Parts: sequence; C-alpha cells; structure tokens
Amino acid sequence: MLIIYLLPFIKFHTIYSRRKSLLSRKETTSSAFLFYTKNNTFPFETFFIPDQIYKMELKKRGKLHYGEHNKKESMKKRKVVILSIAIIVIALLLEENILKYVNDKNAYRTSKVLLDRVITVLDKNDKSKAELIESLKDDYIVRAEAVSYIIDAKPEVEYDVDELQKIAKLMAIDEIHLFNEQGYIYSGSLPKYFGYSFNSGAQMGYFKPMLENKSLTMCQDVTPNTSESKEMMYAITWNEDGTKMIQVGIEPKRLLKEMKQNAVSSVVAGMPVYKGMEIVVADEDTQVIEGATDSDKIGKNLDEIGMSLDNLCVDDASATHIRVDGKRCRCMVRQDDKYLVIVTVEDAFYLQGSIIAIFIVGAYLVLASCCITYMFSKILKERLEKEKLIYTSNTDELTRCFNRRAYENDINLLKLSDSWIYMSMDLNGLKRANDSYGHAAGDELICAAADCMKNSFNEYGKIYRVGGDEFVVIITEKTEQFEDIRHSFDVHVANWSGEFVDSMSVSYGWVFSTERNWNSVYEVSKAADKRMYESKERFYNESGGR
Repeated sequence: MLIIYLLPFIKFHTIYSRRKSLLSRKETTSSAFLFYTKNNTFPFETFFIPDQIYKMELKKRGKLHYGEHNKKESMKKRKVVILSIAIIVIALLLEENILKYVNDKNAYRTSKVLLDRVITVLDKNDKSKAELIESLKDDYIVRAEAVSYIIDAKPEVEYDVDELQKIAKLMAIDEIHLFNEQGYIYSGSLPKYFGYSFNSGAQMGYFKPMLENKSLTMCQDVTPNTSESKEMMYAITWNEDGTKMIQVGIEPKRLLKEMKQNAVSSVVAGMPVYKGMEIVVADEDTQVIEGATDSDKIGKNLDEIGMSLDNLCVDDASATHIRVDGKRCRCMVRQDDKYLVIVTVEDAFYLQGSIIAIFIVGAYLVLASCCITYMFSKILKERLEKEKLIYTSNTDELTRCFNRRAYENDINLLKLSDSWIYMSMDLNGLKRANDSYGHAAGDELICAAADCMKNSFNEYGKIYRVGGDEFVVIITEKTEQFEDIRHSFDVHVANWSGEFVDSMSVSYGWVFSTERNWNSVYEVSKAADKRMYESKERFYNESGGR
C-alpha cells in the first residue's frame, strides 16, 4: 500500500534526476525533460528537447527575471553606497572649510588680543617715559638755577674747580659748566671740557637759542654728550645779571634703567605667547625690527624675514597668509605712532585640533552613512520585493506581456471620450502546431507572436495575453499612424521563422474608440472580437483547415 502511494513521487524523482543529469551535460544534442500543460502555461506533459532550447524556453518564461531584479537591486545598493561616500567627502570638505574659517577667526582674535596688549604696553611705557623725562627736566632746571644762585652769592668759586666739584656733589649732579656770553665753556667742575662751545657738535648746538634770549632755560633729553658719548641730560640757565650761563649735566641713571627695562626688545621678550605664535615690533620708518619674541630677528629688516609690507594688510581688520621661515602663518599688522606691530600664528597651531575634529566628524559620518545605507538598502529591498510582486502579479510568465489581471485593471481606466484603438488578436493554427510538433512548438508560436507585438506596438500602447493564444493590444499613442503600425506588425509576422515551426499567422480585429458613440468599453471589445473572428474564419477558409 505504501509503495502505491510513493510511486508518483518515485516517478517524479526519476524524471527530475534524469533532467538534472541531462542538463549538466555540455553537448548541444543532449536532452532534457520539459513539462507543459495543454494550454501551454505550466508543466505536466513530458518530451525531449535540446539543452539550448530548454535554456531558451526558460528565458522566455521569465525564469531569469529574478536575476534581473537582483542585478537591479545590487545597482541601487551600489548607488546608495556611492551617494553615502559622496556625502561623507562633501561633509568633510565642508567641515574643513568651516574649521579653516573658525581657525582664521581664532587666529584673528588671538592676534588682536596680542596686538592690543603690545600696543598698550608700548604706549604705557612711552607715556611713563615722557612723564619721567618732564619731571626730570623740571628738577634739573631747578638744580641749574640753584647752582647759578650759589655762584652769584660766592663769586670766588667761579674759577675754583675744587669748589665747583663740591657744589656738584652737594647738588647731586655730575657736571657743572660755565659758559660766557659767546657760548664757550670758560670754567666748571671738569677742566677737560674747557673751550668747548655751542658750535662743537649737534649735542652742544642744541643750546644755541640761549644766545638769543637770556630769559630762556633749557633742558636736553637723554643724549650722548659730545666728548665721551655718555648718555647725559643737560640743563642750562642764565645767571641773574645775564653775564654767564650755568649748565649742569646729570647722568639719568633711574631714567636709563627704566628706559632699558621699557625698551621694545624687553617688552616684546616678556610677552607671554603660545608655541607657534610670534610677535615682531619694527620701526615704522626704517622697518628695522626692534623687538621680537625670537631674539635672532632683532636688528633685521622686515623684508629679510619674509614680512614685506607689500604682502601684508596694514589695517588690523584681517589676517594675511604668509610664509615665515618656511612655515605658513596667519599674520596681522597694527600700525602705532612709531612702530609696526606684527603677530603671526602658524597654521600648524590649529592643525592637531582640526585633525581630531575631522576624525571625530568623519567617524560619525561613516557610522551615520552605514546606518543610512542599511536603512535605504532595507527600504529598497522591500520596495523591489513589492515591485517584483506587482510585476509578477501583472505579467504573463511565458510571454512577459501584461496578463489578464492587468488587462482587467487597465480596461476599467479607459475613457470612451479619449482616442484609442482596441485590437483583439489570436494565433492561427496553434492547435495544429501543438498536435504536430508538441507544445514546445505552440509555446514558440505564442512567444514569437508576443515578440512581434512588442516590436510593433510597445511604443504606442500595451500588450496583454488574456488567454492561451489570445492577445489584446490597446494603442493610446499616435493612433493616426495606425496603418503604418499595423503594417509593421504584418511584416514582422511574415518574416518570422522558428525552431519548430517555419511560419505563423495571426488574425486580429480592431476598433477605434472614435468610430461611433459606444455605450461601454465592453461593447468595443466585443466588436473587436467579432472582427477578429471574421478574419480568423477567412484564414481557415483560405488555408483549408484548422
């Protein structure tokens, strides 16, 4: 009893094994089992055909359609990946530009702070120096007047060098010089200067106005003296009766010390800067560097270190990119009363932070892109599966034309007010081909008819297989060219020749939606069917058989 139940399965397994074995062979003459129904749609009946024909039939039946879908899906996934990579690259480039903008702004702000700080210190020092000099001048003039009073009170000390030296020590001054009305030194605490006059040099010549106005008192800024080039300050006044001038000379040690401390080089050297930053202070007129955080640059010209003013923007409003010592820097310049203050920031100063930021953002973008790619792939897969399902449900498996289901859906959308053509088509002699050559021949005829229809009508409308050898073509485009379109179909059919059958014939009838006022699309289809059957009847009458 069990054997009886198993016999169909054993038979099927045997047939399948033989088919598989035969298909594995590479000879073109080998045979394989194909299964067909009486209406040429699904396998049941068996017969032998060559492997190549089998593969051709598989292709015709759309067995490779799923491979096409997979290829399509793979291409879409590839596009998503390429798009993700493009987004990452664009995002990184955008981030780079943003970081450059931010770094430029940071460099600008940092440079501006340093510029303001240096300018403030220099201005403060200059102001402090000027105030100190003015106070010293007043003090030294008072001392000169005091010495003049002492000499007028004690005329005997006028030519006494020792006494004058004592007075100088008492008044805390370094030198006393007595000038006659012609501007010559005739006495004083230092005999070596006797004979010098206002004409002895630029330093002495400063006091020439005293000869013109006996009411004047003058005090000189810190200046190297004519004899020894010592840094000195000299104050001079006329005595009370206007017969001589008394000059006192003082070495302003406090002032010199403060000037040394407040020198541009000292100020700049003491400025706190980060590694990769540099401050340079140059004379406005000569462009010689007087102070720099890199002391090796002091004394050099700006052009020598690559800071030519021709390449810099001296407006304190923007940063300029230059190369200093072979390093690319952002540079800002501020012009003070006497100085050019320059601050440079190496691009490498922000490089590490930029690299870390780019790495973090890049990693985030890669992760986000992977997630997006995965989601898109999933969506695309679901979409393709849906499209595949819709395609399969609306497509005839054998011919790849639209099936009856699609026909029923589309026919209800047609409007009688529009211009379209309904064609009912049917193969002639299909039963005879099936009976004579097998259902492979019948399938060949059906597929060939479908191919001829596609070649002629696809551009202008839709093709439906509504039965075994029954087709419907609905033309919606360029209906005025119908005769040419129909002629093209006739030529394709007439020129066709197959593996099993040498020729084929197709009967068809057509109806224009504009022929008359139809009550329904169904009425149009019935009229087309009627005309198709009249054509078919004429064919059989002329050929003498069915």
